[in-house]
Amino acid sequence: MVNQQQDDLSSAFHALADPTRRAILARLAAGEAPVGELARPFAMSAPAITKHLKVLERAGLIRRRVEGRVHHCRLEAGPLSQAQGWIEEHRAIWERQFDRLARYLERTADDDKTKRNDTISEEDPSS
Repeated sequence: MVNQQQDDLSSAFHALADPTRRAILARLAAGEAPVGELARPFAMSAPAITKHLKVLERAGLIRRRVEGRVHHCRLEAGPLSQAQGWIEEHRAIWERQFDRLARYLERTADDDKTKRNDTISEEDPSS
């Protein structure tokens, strides 16, 4: 089960890694659309668009419905939710790490400041 979830997550991130596929998903967020409409903003061949759509389909991010000769695509949000969950989980881990680093740096800076003040006091007998 874990391996399948990791494979699904990897497929979703792979699909999201391409700006053309992200733009297609953004368009589909507004509602179902025929493939021709999805392809219109891009200066690429029909086979190239088809390859992008297949990547999105394999990742489970879109579903196709055929009506005559027209293929309609719609967004499937499930894998996006899974990716968002993974990001949120790891963001929390990194935020804790950054907080610990900030506290360490503040402590180190305070220690350095104290050492500099002690050194100045030792060198200047008038203080």
